[in-house]
Amino acid sequence: MSIKRKRISEFIIGDTLIKVGLEYIWLWVTIEPENREILALSISKERNMFVAERFPDGLIKIHGKHGVSTDGDGLIKIHGKHGVSTDGGTWYPQACRFLKLKHHIHSSLEKSLIERTMQYLKDRTESFDDYFPCRIKNCRLKHVSNWLNMFSDYHNKEVNNA
Repeated sequence: MSIKRKRISEFIIGDTLIKVGLEYIWLWVTIEPENREILALSISKERNMFVAERFPDGLIKIHGKHGVSTDGDGLIKIHGKHGVSTDGGTWYPQACRFLKLKHHIHSSLEKSLIERTMQYLKDRTESFDDYFPCRIKNCRLKHVSNWLNMFSDYHNKEVNNA
């Protein structure tokens, strides 16, 4: 059986703070705006230039180098080879410079797409944590990462079958 790889026109990357147990963690998400598939998920306990660099770097390894845009609220959009500008989050311009990526601001429609996806994931993750809370001290959050990956697979199958 051969799997046909979809052509990705662009990525939209966002990050948001979610509560898991008694602590807050950063959820990093990449979606493809045309079919709204979740392409990548990651969690971290910090949001800084190093984490902001590592997340797009993984996408570059899979999909190649593209330009990047932010909207000032911690959102990035990676898309074809276009120009660059930014109006916010100091961690993204630094990460883009280090990765030699171009940078610019993206549209309100794209911001709406990532914000809806992020809220959807936040709601589901926090509901899951309400029913299956982690009681382990200094938890590495592997169960949260596993659940998010399983949920994104389910979401993508639903999106593709709709």
